[in-house]
Amino acid sequence: MAVPPFHWWRTVFFLIPAITLYTIVLGTLSLLSVLVDRQGHLAHACARAWAWLILKTTRVSVDISGLDDLPRDTPYLFLANHQSIYDIPVLFWHLPYQVRILAKASLGSVPFLGWHLRRSGHVLVDRSNPGNSTMLQIKELMRQKVSLLVFPEGTRSADGRVARFRGGIVLLAIEAGLPIVPVSVEGTRHVMRKGRLMTCPGHVRVRVHPPVSTEGYQTAQARELAGIVQAQVRAGVEQLQGGPS
Repeated sequence: MAVPPFHWWRTVFFLIPAITLYTIVLGTLSLLSVLVDRQGHLAHACARAWAWLILKTTRVSVDISGLDDLPRDTPYLFLANHQSIYDIPVLFWHLPYQVRILAKASLGSVPFLGWHLRRSGHVLVDRSNPGNSTMLQIKELMRQKVSLLVFPEGTRSADGRVARFRGGIVLLAIEAGLPIVPVSVEGTRHVMRKGRLMTCPGHVRVRVHPPVSTEGYQTAQARELAGIVQAQVRAGVEQLQGGPS
């Protein structure tokens, strides 16, 4: 489907400067907030404000279901499919929890964004040598009743289909006793497609599934559990797309 050239010009001359400004201002406030709040709760409020501004500026509306059935006093591992970089602002604003992300360590060097991630409790992983530090960080998040958001496909989907979930993060969830919440996201790929420097207004639908307990699972069953969660997310995405259940 052809996209009007207007959206490209709008992205380059309005959205990118606006989002850059949001990132600098709120990133600075986030860094300053860490001086008085070491747990990163105020920094997360800055991140949610950043996400809200991005969605409003881009004119992205979101419908989310399933949150009413999810207890608020438990930390979770949210595992979501990944269609676009817009998945992050969509979920940061609409998940009413203290949420941190698991991301590659190289993001930590990005000005403002990376500095925020490093100083507000997000888990930055060197994929060549994750070591025990990742587990220690996750356990500390659990102690603080902070949830973790991960996109276990490892990359964005170009066509909306849900790819294989990696088992490594599920292994860590089993070891930490962290319940897993599958999350299905549909529509962000139409807002900003992979490999395309252009955003369009759009409507996104999110379905939050009931939590999956990791109790009773052994570490050797991580791949099996990842497959179960992947199947739930894929079925949710297909239902949101109007396809087979």
